[in-house]
Amino acid sequence: MSHIVVIGAGQAGSSLVAKLRKDGFDGEITLIGAETALPYQRPPLSKAYLLGDMALERLFLRPESFYADNNITLKLGQPVTAIDATAKTVSIGDEVIAYDHLALTTGSDPRRLPAAIGGDLDGVFVVRGLGDVDAMAPSVTEGARTLIVGGGYIGLEAAAVCAKRGVNVVLVEMGDRILQRVAAPETSDYFRNLHGAHGVDIREGVGLERLLGKDGKVTGAVLSDGSTLELDFVVVGVGITPATQLAEMAGVTLNNGIETDAQGRTSDASIWAAGDCASFPYQGGRIRLESVPNAIDQSEIVAQNIMGTGKEYAAKPWFWSDQYDVKLQIAGLNTGYTHVVTRPGAGASVSFWYFRDDQLLAVDAMNDPRAYMVGKRLIDMGKTCDPLVAANPDTDLKSLLKA
Repeated sequence: MSHIVVIGAGQAGSSLVAKLRKDGFDGEITLIGAETALPYQRPPLSKAYLLGDMALERLFLRPESFYADNNITLKLGQPVTAIDATAKTVSIGDEVIAYDHLALTTGSDPRRLPAAIGGDLDGVFVVRGLGDVDAMAPSVTEGARTLIVGGGYIGLEAAAVCAKRGVNVVLVEMGDRILQRVAAPETSDYFRNLHGAHGVDIREGVGLERLLGKDGKVTGAVLSDGSTLELDFVVVGVGITPATQLAEMAGVTLNNGIETDAQGRTSDASIWAAGDCASFPYQGGRIRLESVPNAIDQSEIVAQNIMGTGKEYAAKPWFWSDQYDVKLQIAGLNTGYTHVVTRPGAGASVSFWYFRDDQLLAVDAMNDPRAYMVGKRLIDMGKTCDPLVAANPDTDLKSLLKA
């Protein structure tokens, strides 16, 4: 009987094993996770869960009974200590598990501040896993003072939650503007104004020089412009890196994560990868996507291909971010855009449309689901639209789909 072992019990791993059973795989399945909790959603962690609006049980992707009912062996709180690709075994301490196919859905790890500048002080948090948020939650109280390092979506979402809880927030971004790596100046301006209206002090072109501490606890910071802050806690949101340690142990090829072919297979024919940790062919190049939709869609394709379907993964990138009462929905990838047009929506809603010359690449839609859905459909179909027509608020968006 064939045995499929999946390492990484997050969104991708849980989706992969569920798809195997749904599509009729009747062999053994083992899902291994380093965390003790059942596979859970990550996006609500730093928002609804941290605010106390979502109970722990609602985070779980599936109830514990699902795994038992589907004969899926769960090994949680048990980090893998070795992979022997030649013998086709995985070790958890002294336990050795043989596999026929191995899937790596190991996700990503948050970048942390160096210990040399105070990154190991108590009160310095990252926002990645359940344990991180549980550790941070007692600090997020009205009147507390925090520094958020990093002006990407992770940092901005943390700033929004802290501000909603009455925390005094300073956010520093070393680049010229927040969201510089991932969005146009128009989107940066929108969110800078949004956070400013909620009392967040955003400082662009300013980095962290070092953190100050007393008795092992963070108490302040010195910034690159020479200013100092008194602090109660710090949130680090400076990006993530693919978790490739186990892939390296297995000897598979790494290339901006775990390199896979279009079907999700690594350089070892018996080892597969999906989710944040995997890079794959895309439009003549290679990308790695850090998103829930990608984790689900890619892992389900891998499950099918382990069963021999031979399907290629055709990624349709989309993302979202919730900040205060604004839902940002992003369709497509804006890499290589040459210009952006702005489409005002109803009320305070707005969308920004990215073009490379006359080709639509991506849409950032703020509280404008219609603009997002039309933009996403156009991009998925490989179609475009006239930028001036898209920007005209009198244009019926659905008409763009018929052009």
